Amino acid sequence: MSGNDNGGGSAPVLAVRSLSKRFPVRRGLFGRTTAEVSAVDDVSFTVRAGETLGLVGESGCGKSTTGKTLLKLLDPSGGRIEVDGRDITPLGRRAMLPYRRKMQIIFQDPYSSINPRMTAGAYVGEPLVVHGVVRGRSQRDERVSELLQMVGLRVDQMRRFPHEFSGGQRQRLAIARALALEPRIVVADECVSALDVSIQASVINLMADLQGELGVAYLFIAHDIGVVEHISDRVAVMYLGRLVEIAPRDIIFSSPQHPYTEALLSAVPVPNPRRRNRERVILKGEVPSPIDPPAGCRFQTRCPLAFDRCRVETPTLQEIAPGHRVACHLRSPEAA
Repeated sequence: MSGNDNGGGSAPVLAVRSLSKRFPVRRGLFGRTTAEVSAVDDVSFTVRAGETLGLVGESGCGKSTTGKTLLKLLDPSGGRIEVDGRDITPLGRRAMLPYRRKMQIIFQDPYSSINPRMTAGAYVGEPLVVHGVVRGRSQRDERVSELLQMVGLRVDQMRRFPHEFSGGQRQRLAIARALALEPRIVVADECVSALDVSIQASVINLMADLQGELGVAYLFIAHDIGVVEHISDRVAVMYLGRLVEIAPRDIIFSSPQHPYTEALLSAVPVPNPRRRNRERVILKGEVPSPIDPPAGCRFQTRCPLAFDRCRVETPTLQEIAPGHRVACHLRSPEAA
């Protein structure tokens, strides 16, 4: 795949090209490697400044691993990661420091991602100190005060400890910390899934407002299709470590082309009976093991439309319309 899927002329902030991540499976007394888990396989996409790319799929499909690998929190097994046109894949720890400022992450659980021994001010201000952005405590506190107000918290809460905040407030602290260094892209890894529904809405709206103000790009990883539809500009659908479809949000939700995307969307409950116009797609069987994925299309063991070619040939992401790419033999140009 060329990676030119952004649907616009501007250069991408982030370009991921043929990214892969494999984990060894070790067994026996001496821990010999007997197999590999292919968690991410040949994944390519781009994200522009001020854009939100939603990454969706079933639990265990490799979404979070993709996010952590492109941030180099996990070392990639293959592929290329470009930030503002620079390949950061081979960079070591010291050379990565300037790019750490450009790439931040918001983790799923604010209860475990925040150090319980640090005050809110120390937690939010830590990256400012580490990267030498501020000098002295007064300068740090001034910047932290701005960040707390930016995410809807009070300045006097700076001295409080994490246990004194609610779940939604803790996630606002995590957002403030992620934005402290004015990054170019933020990976939001299931960042609202641990929150109540009412709190989810306020946090999502906050993130959208901050994006409009700061121009930051988001890679929004989630399994909640409704949240992804609300916040995303484009959506990428992942199955068993591979992307199967990527397109503008409205196209994904109105005219999905991959059978897995159709099944994923049809499983979303619609409270209004008059809007239940999507035919329910029932998938057979279980998700295959990433240790031994099926030959050909990885979805072929559960796909109701699979045919002989699907069982022997792996489909690649091909453009079927401007900005719309699908990995399905039924949708390939030669099948048209």
